[in-house]
Amino acid sequence: MASRINTGFTLIPNQKYRRSNRRSSSYFSNTLGSDSQPLSTLGNFKALPLEIFQIILRYLSVKDISMLSMVSKTVSQHIINYISTSSGSKRLLLQDFHNLELPSKRQDSIILDYYRSLGLLFKRCTLLLPTKERLKYIHKILAEVSCFKFNGCAAPIQCLGLPCYGMFLQTLTAGWDELECHRVYNFLCELTNLSRKMQTAVCSKPGSARKLELRIRLFCRNVLLDHWTHQSDSAFWLTRILKPWPMVNQARLLYIIFGPVSPQDGQVVWQKMIEGPTDESSLKDLADAIKLLYDTGTKEWTADDVISLVDELSVVPREWLLENNARLLILSGNNICFTFMASKAVNGRAIELAKLIVFLALVCEKELYCMDWAVKMMQKVCKVFSTPVERNNFLQSVANAFACVIMEMLQSVMSGDRDEDDRSFLNLFHLVHAQANFHKEVLYLTMNTLST
Repeated sequence: MASRINTGFTLIPNQKYRRSNRRSSSYFSNTLGSDSQPLSTLGNFKALPLEIFQIILRYLSVKDISMLSMVSKTVSQHIINYISTSSGSKRLLLQDFHNLELPSKRQDSIILDYYRSLGLLFKRCTLLLPTKERLKYIHKILAEVSCFKFNGCAAPIQCLGLPCYGMFLQTLTAGWDELECHRVYNFLCELTNLSRKMQTAVCSKPGSARKLELRIRLFCRNVLLDHWTHQSDSAFWLTRILKPWPMVNQARLLYIIFGPVSPQDGQVVWQKMIEGPTDESSLKDLADAIKLLYDTGTKEWTADDVISLVDELSVVPREWLLENNARLLILSGNNICFTFMASKAVNGRAIELAKLIVFLALVCEKELYCMDWAVKMMQKVCKVFSTPVERNNFLQSVANAFACVIMEMLQSVMSGDRDEDDRSFLNLFHLVHAQANFHKEVLYLTMNTLST
């Protein structure tokens, strides 16, 4: 029977130390002396010359270098030094922004993911620097990439430079407090002279500085706004763009950044809302931006501010067709639509409000939205009027508005002033059906109320 081993003490073998063991013991004992601090941060990399360390970095991916940068402050500093070299920056800063060999979506995803990882690397490497020094260092490295500059690329619409720059900045600043993000925005404004460029665009005649408008749109969308996953972050950066300006200029800027553009050259189309009814795609970005400011509930934007901005927007560059105004309100959501209409009711603009109801019904008919939504919205607005007389006058104005708009469209059709696709006749056709369906829903609502 085998004897039980006594584990109460440590067995020391009689084997002699090998030469390698003695050397290893000597190495570690030496490092506990005056050089113990560098070793604790560099580890076995201390035995390597800096040139060898940088050669090793060449074989690591950006994600691996990013992980390595968190080992210690000294390692992180060596990585910063590597990035600052011409070979390091050239290797890390991919500039394949115009390569059309790969399918576009796949290529976009690959290079954007790369710059997300690169942003994380810079975030970790510069973690201990003050914000101002971080930004100066990062700008010094990124300044070599011409496509990251405001006017740096000759073909900005086909270029992925600004989206990659935006992804980099989003990853870098994610989690920073508002004060630091303010500094980032101010730094970018000084770097690009963005405020002066915006002033030129909003003070010029709409469309007279088309290339500048396009550059402002691309920079604001691709660098500052489009990459955030949380609405509060997007609202913060949009607020930084808009708030320094008077309401009139805010509306102009909002149109430049989110308004409809030409599919051919990407430039802002200023006459889109004036010349004829537009589609949902032309207004969706504007509606989303308005909802963003209204729904995030920041202290910098009250409900009155947002409604005033919508009101101002509806006359950029001149007064919109009411159908386009109604479509924007529907896309902006129930809360904004009701608040906008209630504001008109409170301010004694009942006739304008009645006409707007007509075009809300028309859009519902064209887009196959539920007509009872328009009726319920009118019912809700009726409660804003303080007296039964005002309420009855408003309802009479709605009936009169239907009649007036139908007569205007009928006169246009009868005058023979038709366009190639008979748009005037189709509008009249939709409006007659809208009136019938609107009144049908009013009757349903009335009968249901009486039966209860």
